[in-house]
Amino acid sequence: MGHVQARTDNSGKTTFQARVRRKGFQPLSKNFPTESEAKRWVQEREAEMCLGISSATLLAVSYTLSDLIDRYVQEVTPHKKGASVEATRLRALQRAALSKIRLDALTAQHIRAYKDVRLKSVAGSTVNRELNSISHILDTARKEWGISVGSNPVKDVTRPKNPPPRDRRLSVREQTALFSACADTRGGYLRAIVELALETGMRQSELVGLEWERVNLHKRTIRLMEGQTKNGHGRGVPLSRRAVEVLESITPEGERSGRVFTDLTTEAVKRAFIRTCERAGIKNFRFHDLRHEATSRLFEKGLNVVEAASVTGHKDTRMLLRYTHLDASKLADKLG
Repeated sequence: MGHVQARTDNSGKTTFQARVRRKGFQPLSKNFPTESEAKRWVQEREAEMCLGISSATLLAVSYTLSDLIDRYVQEVTPHKKGASVEATRLRALQRAALSKIRLDALTAQHIRAYKDVRLKSVAGSTVNRELNSISHILDTARKEWGISVGSNPVKDVTRPKNPPPRDRRLSVREQTALFSACADTRGGYLRAIVELALETGMRQSELVGLEWERVNLHKRTIRLMEGQTKNGHGRGVPLSRRAVEVLESITPEGERSGRVFTDLTTEAVKRAFIRTCERAGIKNFRFHDLRHEATSRLFEKGLNVVEAASVTGHKDTRMLLRYTHLDASKLADKLG
């Protein structure tokens, strides 16, 4: 037997929850923006139950990939390290047309089309991470939630090759031009973020989400907690004297609460950085390259792999081997 119930959330928005229960079948429920959509869904599910269609298939007919992402973010993601980073990534995936496809209609062809579109704007490594997420969500739905999608369509798609690691360094001339161009950025925040990235090796998301309560200027440290980093592991970041000066310049001492960069988003920083590099005449340079530059400078200052890893937060120290492409002229000076 099915029924529809109106529900109002905290913002005052009304939605309609459709529920269907029948002996021998797993209970079904889904929210809709209109009552008519909810009633139609109830009628369709009841008709399918009368035909003896299995619960697993009924669930696949009832849900879209976006519905699965919602449940995954609520039930699975919170128990992972790096939960906030994954949640943001999955919410972005929900905006793709792929997420609106009903599970019983989802095929490898849809996954290939998504892959091809994404490869036009992001690297193969990013696409592979997204496909891994989709695949795990579908496997979780089948194994844990009793929602059958048949064979996992992601596993029938050839993965793109990961691009070779970038080895883009920032020259002295480019750094001067970059700092100068940052002065033209609205709000004046970009110069501070760029300098902190170079001084600390912190990721863009870590800088954007940084809170003053994690900053100890007296001890010259930043404490990033579990869940606030890409790999989910907390770490202490030492601050150079220049990094302390930059942080002190952002907000007066008595007003340092909440986020260091108020109301700023990673997307806004990304767009501003691209425009700033264009004004500075710097080509083929991304914000993440600042992290590579910062890490390389750590080695040039004499830090060993273990010390550098404690600063940058690399979980596997072997990953740092690609960051040790040091300035050949500086190495030549050491050789004598």
